[in-house]
Amino acid sequence: MQTGSGESLTDQIRFVWRTRRVWWFAAMARTRARFVRTKLGSMWLGLTNLLTIAALAMVYGTVFKVPDFKAYAVYLGMGLVLWNSLSAAISGAPGLFEKSRDNINNINLNPVFYVMEEWAFQLQTFFQSFVMVMIGLSFFHTSLFPNFLQFGLPGLLNFLVFLLWLPLIICLVGARFKDLYQLVPVVLQLVFLLSPVLYTKQSLGAMGWVTDLNPLYISFGPLRTSIIDGKFDIHANLVLFLVNIVGIVISLKLLQKERRVLPFLV
Repeated sequence: MQTGSGESLTDQIRFVWRTRRVWWFAAMARTRARFVRTKLGSMWLGLTNLLTIAALAMVYGTVFKVPDFKAYAVYLGMGLVLWNSLSAAISGAPGLFEKSRDNINNINLNPVFYVMEEWAFQLQTFFQSFVMVMIGLSFFHTSLFPNFLQFGLPGLLNFLVFLLWLPLIICLVGARFKDLYQLVPVVLQLVFLLSPVLYTKQSLGAMGWVTDLNPLYISFGPLRTSIIDGKFDIHANLVLFLVNIVGIVISLKLLQKERRVLPFLV
């Protein structure tokens, strides 16, 4: 399968694999620089999420009058940490290439390198927060880690792949249509309100079908369910896997198509 400039998708994947140590190290350097001269370092990511979860659980647990506060705190916490990572990746999409403008204009390097560097940075941020939140919530739900190891790995893989291709497509489309950059934060806010993160899907009643059409919620819903309930939804994971395959192909083809004009767009 050939892309616009004659380079195949296989060639791009091989390039990604050959340079894996470089883009991963570049992402690690960004992660370290982010918390330079702080005492707690990257632990701030997890602590910030835990404090947010505690505050929201108390407020919305009271508002919704939840019968089981511990179960609600775990439900909200797992949903929030996954949503925050997804939202951060999408919010950072507009600047994916702009912050590497000088390198793109002066170095003949496949731009997929910058995509992988940003993805690696988002993965590192996610895991630093995810692990601490899991530890904190395990005091309320002792089966979180066993459930995750037994049922959650396919959902996690699907979620991480989703974090790669969707921000890339948003970035490339937005490079030509700048209005998209202004629209992204608005859409994220609306989708968050329509996603069962602060509330359960059952709370929507007859409107529960909305979550089934919510692509952002679909990306992390199966993972949260696996971790909390200890169940593996093969149908939801299979659908997301197929969506991810299509998304990866489309995003990489679009990137290669835009490669020649990318310096003029950033």
